[in-house]
Amino acid sequence: MMSPALLNGMNHDQLLALCGAAGVSPAHADRLRAAIFRHYGSDTDINNTPDLPLRLRSYLAEHTALLQPASTATSEGEDGTRKLLLAMADGREVETVLIPGNGRLTQCISTQVGCAVGCTFCLTATAGLTRNLTAAEMVAEVTAGQRISGRQVRNLVLMGMGEPLHNYDEVAHFVRLATDPKGMAFSPNRVTLSTSGLVPAMQRMIRDELPCNLAVSLNATNDAVRDTIMPINRKYPIAMLLDTVREYIRVRGNKRVLIEYVLLDGINDSQADAIRLCELMAGMGCTVNLLPFNAYPGLPFQRPADAAVSAFRAILVEAGIITVVRESKGRDIAAACGQLKTEVVQRRKASRITPAA
Repeated sequence: MMSPALLNGMNHDQLLALCGAAGVSPAHADRLRAAIFRHYGSDTDINNTPDLPLRLRSYLAEHTALLQPASTATSEGEDGTRKLLLAMADGREVETVLIPGNGRLTQCISTQVGCAVGCTFCLTATAGLTRNLTAAEMVAEVTAGQRISGRQVRNLVLMGMGEPLHNYDEVAHFVRLATDPKGMAFSPNRVTLSTSGLVPAMQRMIRDELPCNLAVSLNATNDAVRDTIMPINRKYPIAMLLDTVREYIRVRGNKRVLIEYVLLDGINDSQADAIRLCELMAGMGCTVNLLPFNAYPGLPFQRPADAAVSAFRAILVEAGIITVVRESKGRDIAAACGQLKTEVVQRRKASRITPAA
């Protein structure tokens, strides 16, 4: 028996084809699109969509499914940040985070169950990779976040569990669904993909003109340190990575690249590191996001002192580099990637309940 087609992963052309197969007017594709991608109220039954003919309802019931992941755990911080653990159809769980700010809601999306990159400061990496998420599941993360919060998400960041570019095809499909005016209708400038530096896939992003912003997780200013904290650097060292960023900027001239730099006490937060970062960034026009590490028991890193963070930023600003210190949202609710899932799994083990993933 064939698995039902997932409505969450269908673009407008596929919805038009679905209407054709059901023998109804193509005009109903727009109603389906709104029902799948736009509604963020409590009603999740697509059959309650107004003006759908009986023939189409019957076809949808027989041939399609709409992913609606359940929230198996949630936590909310004093700053309004809300973290959800979502269970997919096979029981595998991923995290998504809803971050309020400036009158808009940003959602941090996971692209894999786990991660294979192995960054030593990342809690998700300790569990390894279970599987990739499909584009339909990523769409379902967004719609679940909107349904649970009762608010419309305005910005998407692919910075949750997983390395997006290790799951390139499904992530690219999701980004195109997200930015399609006849899909989720996000502005490409409001969708940001973050990578640890998978150079061949970044080059593919350039060729494909993937409609989103790019963020690169750099986190060190020399290969010796980056090799230690980000093993991917042994294959794609800093010089190769930044050459690819320069090519991205040259070809996608209207896209500014964001450089993410997690500050680890005593590892990469010295003034010498700041000076080297200025040298690496010279002439690139990138914005640098400094992220003081969100400490968690079991990981051998600490957050730098506020004075060290300020001194580091001051050196970059003096060099004319736009630099923002991004305080970790939801620090009081374990909002760093992987923390909620880890804590839930630990509680389940303590209760002798087998975790779903």
